[in-house]
Amino acid sequence: MTYLYAIILAIIEGLTEYLPVSSTGHMIIASSFMKIANDDFTKLFTIVIQLGAILAVVILYFKRFFQSVDFYLKLFVAFIPAVVLGLLLNDLIDSLLESPITVAIMLIIGGFILIKTDDWFIENEKNTVENSTISYATAFKIGLFQCLAMIPGTSRSGATIIGGMTQKLNRKTAAEFSFFLAVPTMFGATAKKLYDYYKAGFQLNSEQINFLIIGNIIAFIVALIAIKSFIDYLSKNGFKIFGYYRIILGVILLIIHFTIFKLSI
Repeated sequence: MTYLYAIILAIIEGLTEYLPVSSTGHMIIASSFMKIANDDFTKLFTIVIQLGAILAVVILYFKRFFQSVDFYLKLFVAFIPAVVLGLLLNDLIDSLLESPITVAIMLIIGGFILIKTDDWFIENEKNTVENSTISYATAFKIGLFQCLAMIPGTSRSGATIIGGMTQKLNRKTAAEFSFFLAVPTMFGATAKKLYDYYKAGFQLNSEQINFLIIGNIIAFIVALIAIKSFIDYLSKNGFKIFGYYRIILGVILLIIHFTIFKLSI
């Protein structure tokens, strides 16, 4: 990895983590073109810089994280399904993370779903349910939807936002709960990955530590901008543009893979 690659990956992380376009998928695509996807440090880097994106949510919604104990309990309930399935399917998930074809296919499928989402849940925009009134049952069901994001290319934010909308939440409320749920989910994933690397005897050199520091700072700044812009856009315009983007990107990836050259992971 170089400093340029670290900066590019951090920008991609901050920009895509909270958009329904799959940050993991974009990171796999980018690192594949950079020819560094197989590198152990690259895999660690793409997980650890999520901490910067997590901090962006905490800063933007600082008051929400101190509103009540009930808020944390609901996040914990929503977090449980991902913990259980993540531990059970760890090896399968790791193998899927090495497949650009899986990313491309899921981008396309998710794209078609997003194009229809606004029509399916148009009545939800009349609802004024706030995150503070979300029930524990609703939180758990959203957590089940989050598990779909274990398939790279699906999009954690997209899955959880749609999961919230199936529970009658409007786009803004569903998106904000998705952001909140990202904090324990991404923190847990980062902690586990760091533990796995520590257990395997992996040691960071000074340059790699610098990469992680720079990556987190950039991911934080870009995520701040992306979250605010996304909420404003989503409230007014819906999901269609993200759906079309996913389909176009997925098709381009399949064409590149099968006709020009195969992405090397």
